[in-house]
Amino acid sequence: MRTAILISALLGLAAAIPRPQEAPDWDEVDTATPVNATGPAPGAVSEPVTYSDSAESDEAAQETYADLSDPNAKHKVKRGVNDDCAPQPDGYGPTPTPDTVPAFLAYPPFASTAKNAPTPHGYTRNFVDLNASSNANTYLGLYTFNSYDTQKCADLCDAVNVCTGFNIYFERDPTVKPAAACPNPASFTNIKCTLWGANVTTATAVNKGQYRRNFQVVIRGSNGYSKPNPPNPYPGYSGPTFFPCAINAPLLNGVNTYIGQQYFKGPYDAGKCVAACNTTTAYDHRHPDGTGHYDACNFFNAYLLTKNGIPDGTACSLYTIPWGKQYATNCEQYRGSDHYTIDNSYGYSLNPQDPGHV
Repeated sequence: MRTAILISALLGLAAAIPRPQEAPDWDEVDTATPVNATGPAPGAVSEPVTYSDSAESDEAAQETYADLSDPNAKHKVKRGVNDDCAPQPDGYGPTPTPDTVPAFLAYPPFASTAKNAPTPHGYTRNFVDLNASSNANTYLGLYTFNSYDTQKCADLCDAVNVCTGFNIYFERDPTVKPAAACPNPASFTNIKCTLWGANVTTATAVNKGQYRRNFQVVIRGSNGYSKPNPPNPYPGYSGPTFFPCAINAPLLNGVNTYIGQQYFKGPYDAGKCVAACNTTTAYDHRHPDGTGHYDACNFFNAYLLTKNGIPDGTACSLYTIPWGKQYATNCEQYRGSDHYTIDNSYGYSLNPQDPGHV
C-alpha cells in the first residue's frame, strides 16, 4: 500500500534514526496474491517449470497498477481437478516388501542412496535423508526420475533463472488415484525432484506425506541442496548492490523518500521489483501535484522475506532517491510469535535518475 503502517519492535535499528517507513509493509504481505502451489499436488509425477521472467514481470506490473489505482482490489486463486481410480504413471524406484508404510520407512537402500549421493558443483547440501520434503511459497516445479540423480536435478535448476535450490527424494505413491472404489491401492515408489526459488533448508522440509483416502503417502531419503543465486542486472538500472539487511531510510531534510512497497508471494525475483518501480513512476507521472511534481521511483530495495525460516516472497521497497548499505539495518522482526528475517537484499538505482517533474 502507498502508506506504510509503523510498528514497534524493529530489531537492530539505531534509536536516533527516524522511522518514516517499515520493512516489510504488513498490509502488502497480508493482501499479496496467494501462490497457486507450495509444493507438488498430491499424486503429481510431473509439473514442469512454467515460470517466465517476462510473464511474471507483466503480472507484477498489473498488480502494482491495480494496487495504486484500487488498493481494495481482490486477488484470485486458480484450482485444478483429477479423475478417481485413474492409473498413475509407473514409479521407477524400488518397492519394498511387504507393501506397508513401516517397510517403506525402514528400507535401507533409501537411506544409503541419499547419504551417498554426490553434491553437484556449486551447491551446498543442507539436509540429508529426511522423512519429509520441502513445502514453501517458492515452489517452481516437479520432475520424476528413473534414478536418484542429484546432478540431473541440479541441471534442471540451473536452467531456470530464479531457481536457487532443489529437493530430491523417494515417495510412496498409490498405483491408482485413491477413491471410494479403490481406497487403499497397491503402492510404487517415485523418485521426485522439486525445484525452488529460494534456499531449501530443514525449515522448509515440513511435508511428511498425507493420507489419500486410506492410502498413506510417506517420504524417505530426502536431500536438500541450495546455491548462491544473486539477482540479474536490469536495463536502465545500476546494480544489483548487495545489502546485509533491508533499507531503513531516515527522513531527508524532513522529507520522506519512501513511496511504498509491493509484495509478491512466491520465488525470489528482483525483476518483479523492476516492474513495480517502473509502473509506480508511470502512474505517478500521470498524476502530478499542482506544481507538476510527482514521486519518481529512482531506487528500490528487493529482498526475500522469510517467516520462521521458510521463504515467503519478494518485497520491493520503493524510494525517490538511492540509499547506501549503511542504511541497510533492518534485519529481523517479530510479529507475535512469528520470526521474520530478511535475506537476499539488493539495491538498484535508476540510471539516469528521474527528476520527478513534468
